[in-house]
Amino acid sequence: MSLAPYACHPDLSLGRRFAQPPAPTRTEFQRDRDRIVHSTAFRRLVYKTQVFLNHEGDLFRTRLTHSLEVAQLGRSMARSLDLNEDLVEAIALAHDLGHTPFGHAGQDALNACMQPFGGFEHNLQSLRVVDALEERYPEFDGLNLCFETREGILKHCSAINAQVLEQLEPGGVGQRFLARTQPSLEAQLCNLADEIAYNAHDIDDGVRSGLITLAQLQQVPLVDDFRRQILAEFPTLGERSQGRRLLYETIRRMLSAQVYDVVAASGQALQQAGPVDVGAVRQLPALIQFSEAMAARSHVLKTFLLHELYRHPRVMDTTRLAQQVVRDLFAFYQAQPAEMTEGFSARSAALAGTAGEAPARARVVADYIAGMTDRFATREHERLSGQRLLP
Repeated sequence: MSLAPYACHPDLSLGRRFAQPPAPTRTEFQRDRDRIVHSTAFRRLVYKTQVFLNHEGDLFRTRLTHSLEVAQLGRSMARSLDLNEDLVEAIALAHDLGHTPFGHAGQDALNACMQPFGGFEHNLQSLRVVDALEERYPEFDGLNLCFETREGILKHCSAINAQVLEQLEPGGVGQRFLARTQPSLEAQLCNLADEIAYNAHDIDDGVRSGLITLAQLQQVPLVDDFRRQILAEFPTLGERSQGRRLLYETIRRMLSAQVYDVVAASGQALQQAGPVDVGAVRQLPALIQFSEAMAARSHVLKTFLLHELYRHPRVMDTTRLAQQVVRDLFAFYQAQPAEMTEGFSARSAALAGTAGEAPARARVVADYIAGMTDRFATREHERLSGQRLLP
């Protein structure tokens, strides 16, 4: 692997919180990727919502398939920019480990429940998963990942939570949110790969669901320019029976155009800025970017998806039910922590009479709910409430 001087070199990693001898056959970032893939939280992603709930269809994206698509796009762009593909893959596979059941609906509901106790941020929860909640090793909690992987996972963080992180780990992953510096280029690249992936697959899933149509997408230049180009080359794809082929080829070309745009625009930005190493990257503005023209076209697409898909009445109806499930579960477990599984109920019981008992116990409940899959949360809600709100 040929790496640019401003890429993250595994031999120069800022290290792990708990020192471990190097692996004989893997770099540090390859080791991180493998730990993530074998984690319990990673397996749960297959039953966590992206946009459509898991029961709504076998072919809709889940958090797992989304993470795999982000990793594929990220590795492809990293290779072209001489960045560290293994680190990009590790960040991509781990970036949604802390996501709640029911996608953003569940996250918003859990955040509302946790407002008296510090709120809930899914990026911060992903860090909690790899730092504390995974229980696989005798020497430490979590996965003990490298600093560079952990900072990439923590895509966003409020100033209050960053201050807490800084107190626990001075100069650690929270520091950049206080100093307003940048993460590594690999972390920046994952942010854009995430955006490119969900825009593309939400179009696919939206059309598959019948909530949006190819005809509606004609108002989105980033999509329609390729549709018209394809029909000029393959007129038979205009036939109704060929709609899936037309959609797939449109999305494929749209993805390629965005990837090539990021590689070109970022390459130019890197050449102009001239960072000599990762330390220099952190002090500069974000360098992994779309061109201005592509950023504008991408914004139009995101706006379309927001209004026509994410706020579609059918999606909103499901959102309301999913949020009620999360709110009810939070109230149940707050009142009856023994109803959680043994490990979580024991954690809650151990907090009795301690300083800060209420927020700490609420955080245990949030950890428990955030780790649930869609179907487990639905079953638990039915068990505890006697109601079945979702199929």
